[in-house]
Amino acid sequence: MKKLIINGQHELTGEIKISGAKNSVVALIPAAILSDDNVTLYNVPNISDTIALIDIIELLNGKVEYKDEVMKIDTSKIENKVVPENLSKKLRASYYFMGALLSKFHYAEIYFPGGCNIGSRPIDFHINGFKKLGAEVTIEGNKYTFKAEKLKGARIYLDFASVGATINIMLAAVKAEGTTYISNAAKEPEIVNIASLLNNMGAKISGAGTSEIKIEGVNHLSSGVIDVIPDRIEAGTYTIIGALLGKNLKISGIIEDHIDALLSKLKEMGVDLDVDDNSIIINHPDTYKPINVKTLVFPGFATDLGQPMSVLLTQANGMSIFEETIYENRMGHVKYLQKMGANIRINDRTAIIVGPTPLKGEEVVATDLRAGAAMVIAGLIAKGQSTVNEIDHILRGYENIVEKLQNVGADINIIED
Repeated sequence: MKKLIINGQHELTGEIKISGAKNSVVALIPAAILSDDNVTLYNVPNISDTIALIDIIELLNGKVEYKDEVMKIDTSKIENKVVPENLSKKLRASYYFMGALLSKFHYAEIYFPGGCNIGSRPIDFHINGFKKLGAEVTIEGNKYTFKAEKLKGARIYLDFASVGATINIMLAAVKAEGTTYISNAAKEPEIVNIASLLNNMGAKISGAGTSEIKIEGVNHLSSGVIDVIPDRIEAGTYTIIGALLGKNLKISGIIEDHIDALLSKLKEMGVDLDVDDNSIIINHPDTYKPINVKTLVFPGFATDLGQPMSVLLTQANGMSIFEETIYENRMGHVKYLQKMGANIRINDRTAIIVGPTPLKGEEVVATDLRAGAAMVIAGLIAKGQSTVNEIDHILRGYENIVEKLQNVGADINIIED
């Protein structure tokens, strides 16, 4: 098993370049199979989720070349096959093959996806959307089967602005007869990125990034090219690290609008930020003001940044409140922060955090991807040595995290048991 060993309290100086967005690429790769030719993706992060999706593409007889952040996917000979459990369970986003295969072949068989245990994340919204488009859905144990004589455009209202459901329905609808409208659609930047690729391939999608998306069905999708947007969660994570340890630390390759909610909160705490078009220079202050943070759908404060942000709140001078509104199981990291010395009390999905509390190095666990990021941050500011176990969660979403932190002065290494 891989572990991270972190010796904390090193000031960080230099530059961290942000990689392509995990939450985009995990949908862009399944979307590629809708092309009858080939798709090229630039700025593709080398993370374990990317590799898991390549395995599924190759299972479906696609050909993938991946080198130096460029991925070329030959989809001209794609075949429809069952996506088995050993592949689907590697990541949550394997469910995008449901919409893509249903759209291309009017038939899909796939086992329930995996991913982090951050709470109940049913795919009811996805299934209901597929049904509205004309698909029949059969569930046998852990296997889902979707089939349709033909897919027809429909008006689909999402009870919750789910990113996954919005993207999956978009994938299923691009080749349906007629026009589909998704109301109360999620507005995240990743959705715009996926719609841009599909439109580049010949789809007719408008409204991506707003609460209503219109999809006019087409018969054929050809080759496509897209840049994966910068990872706003990675950018936010390193920005939080900079707020704690940065000395003229530069975070480059960002899109400011994508992390505006975080930047506003950091300014409220008194963090020194110098933001230009695509980079931030951060200096940690001597003291931090306590604040309240409530996670919301975009453009609100991102749920994926809540756990990393809670570490910063342990260093604020007074009581802060962190409230999670999206997932019910986002507090798995708290007991480890408490073990390290944090003063945190949990009330359902709310954490009351009183600081500042010095943290001490301990052996901790990455219970999920963003909890793992929180543990890394805690280790970086703690006195002494910390060991972070189960780091495969972290490697699913952060490209070269060890190298990036080492390059700016962190004492962090991966070891194998």
